[in-house]
Amino acid sequence: MRKKITFCIVFILLCVSLVKAQGAAVKDSMAYFCGFCDASCDTIVFHQPGTCLYCGMKLIRQSLAQRNSLIKNYNNKMTICFYLQDGVEVLDFAGPMEVFAYAGFEVFTVSRKKEPIISQGILKVLPDYSIEDAPPADILAFFGGNTGNPSKDSAVLNWIRGRQHSTAYFFSVCTGAFFLGRAGLLDNLTATTFHSSIESLQKALPSTKVLSNVRFVDNGKVITTAGISAGIDGALHLVAKLKGEEMAREVATYMEYDKWVPQQGLVVKGQ
Repeated sequence: MRKKITFCIVFILLCVSLVKAQGAAVKDSMAYFCGFCDASCDTIVFHQPGTCLYCGMKLIRQSLAQRNSLIKNYNNKMTICFYLQDGVEVLDFAGPMEVFAYAGFEVFTVSRKKEPIISQGILKVLPDYSIEDAPPADILAFFGGNTGNPSKDSAVLNWIRGRQHSTAYFFSVCTGAFFLGRAGLLDNLTATTFHSSIESLQKALPSTKVLSNVRFVDNGKVITTAGISAGIDGALHLVAKLKGEEMAREVATYMEYDKWVPQQGLVVKGQ
């Protein structure tokens, strides 16, 4: 009798182990999925390369575990506030906006006042909020283009300082670094900016080490990038940092941004 009971227990344990092993094998098996488009077809499994029958995107080869992780990271919503001043450079904010929006971040815009601003004298933008009524965000971002006087505005600088404890990350593109620097967020840190503004930023921020020939500098909580298109690299880096490199590569593929080289940036250790 005891032998029969022991045999049954061993048999059950073997069956459970086999089911778990089969489940792991299915989870780790490779298949084809459409490029992530935040639609119902994102979860459809294809067994041959080609294009998605529903959204038309090129199929990519991934494991089910990778795909599930990607969907989980996408659904981890984070908010990012884009501060836009009159005269802001279009690509400075539009490039990162495309990156963050596709990666599932909730993006909203803020300006000094809730009035239309003109980007590069061409594009009219109506901010969602002014600095008086803007909600808190996980990330606060600043961009280049007409940053001279706006980055010296005491009301804006006090607003930035007042957000330090409620904001997880600060991000700047091009001369948007002047906003962060003049608010004191770059003191004793390493930073970068638009190539022709390197000396100006160093002069304005004597305690900051300002680097040239680097696409972005990550100090941990504060990330600055070089000019214009480098904002896309910095944004992809932040997506990889917060949601995984797989998500960042998905975004770069979707945008057909084949120039992304993650190692072109500097991650400062110990910050």
